Parts: sequence; C-alpha cells; structure tokens
Amino acid sequence: MYAPERQQEILRLARDGGRVDVVSLAEEFQVTAETIRRDLKALDRAGLVQRVHGGAIPAGRLDFEPDLAEREGTAADQKDRIAQAALAELPNDGTVVLDAGTTIARLAAAIPLEATLTAVTHSLPIAARLADHPGIQLHLVGGRVRHRTRAAVDAWALRAYGEIRADVLFVAANGFSTDHGLTTPDLAEAAVKRAAVTAARRVVLLADSSKHGQEHFARFGDLSDVDLLITDTGLSPEDALAIEREGTEVLRVPATEPHGGAGSGTNGRNGHRS
Repeated sequence: MYAPERQQEILRLARDGGRVDVVSLAEEFQVTAETIRRDLKALDRAGLVQRVHGGAIPAGRLDFEPDLAEREGTAADQKDRIAQAALAELPNDGTVVLDAGTTIARLAAAIPLEATLTAVTHSLPIAARLADHPGIQLHLVGGRVRHRTRAAVDAWALRAYGEIRADVLFVAANGFSTDHGLTTPDLAEAAVKRAAVTAARRVVLLADSSKHGQEHFARFGDLSDVDLLITDTGLSPEDALAIEREGTEVLRVPATEPHGGAGSGTNGRNGHRS
C-alpha cells in the first residue's frame, strides 16, 4: 500500500472511531510506528487530523476527552516526575486547592505523611487518596459529578470556590499555549477551573509537554494567570522562553537527576528553569 492510500485509510478510521493510536495502526498496516507517525504528521499538516499523545483525532474534534483510565496510563513517567517536583510548591501549614487531573492525583498520593495542610478538591479520586492522610484537613467540594473525570461541577462547586481563598492552586489543563491559553473539552469543568484560579493567591499548572500546543473546546484562562508551569523537558527551551515572556515561570523536569544532586532550579530544586 502506498503512503497516500494508507493515509486515506487512517483518516477514515479516525473519523469512524473518533481517534486512532500509533501502535494499533502500525499493527494493522504492518509498518513501523515511525512510518505511522510520519503519516499522522502529514495528515496534521493538511489539517485533516489533530495529533495527540500516542495518536490523533479528527480535525475539529476539540471536544474529544479520553476517560480517566486512559489518561492514567498516558505519559506516566513524566507525570510522576512533575508530581514530585510539585511537592516543593506545597505551603507549610497552608491551604491548597487540588484540581481534577491525573498528574495532580499523583501529587496528592505523594504528599508526605508529616505534611500538615488544609486541602480542598472537587475530584473524587483525589479526595479518596487524601481522606486517610493524618496531617490533612480535607474539604470536598460538591456538585454534579462528571462520570468521565469523576469531578464535581456546576453551581454547588462554583459557589464553594467563590467562598474561599487558598494559598496555592494546583491546576490541570488538557491543552496550553501562548496563543490559546488554558483549555479543556467540557464547559462545566472549565467553569470550575476558572473559579478555582480566582480562589487562589498562587496558581501552579501541572501539565506534561504533550499538552503544549493542544487546543480544546472550553477555554478557562490565559497562561498569564499561571505563576508557575511544571512540565517535562519535552517542552523545548524555545517554547519555555515564549511562555515565560507571558509572565509564567517554567520548570522543565528532566528524566533523571543531573550529577551532583540539586539541579539548576532556584532554591536548589531539581529541574531546568528557563
């Protein structure tokens, strides 16, 4: 099969199924994963699909949202490193808001037992992880629970965030960029994220580099609303500098610790700050 024929079939599969992934396509067409990535890159450049981590979705499907189980297994190593780096941003005896998100759930699971915090979240999985933590006073925000994300949304959640003021918000996004800001597929979830941003003195975005440049249906803020972005080194230094021009500090967490212990981040934190 010639490349144009294969690409046409890939496009049909993407439109029929809502998304395609590199591994399955490579098996189906009996070609290498790199060949499929080139096909997807060609289709993306033609405006026919939008590349996402591990595959692609049809162009125009800005409302596409993988379920929680699928997101848990995506970019797991990067998410673990980002979560570990985010521990340095926890306030001593302070108040944090934990947004719904798989990287933030990893942060919740990594909070040391000796930590003392007041934590607020509208995420059921995160609340479950923190419920038995001896040093955390946990507040669970209520509302209608979205099955796809297990997060509370709508009026109850918005009202709760309108009544608090937290030291730090750890927020997630399905997409972030200097052009399109912070986006997520669902309008109700975007509204809660926007309210949480307003409720915090400091905003820390936890997002692996595959989210950079992605644009989804519902916009909930600008990158300038974020004080610190913690991501991985898949985000290029050039892109990091562009983000910092918007007023957001960037911490790019490397795959392994540099020799000698502490990295180049301020206050001795590991990572690359641009």
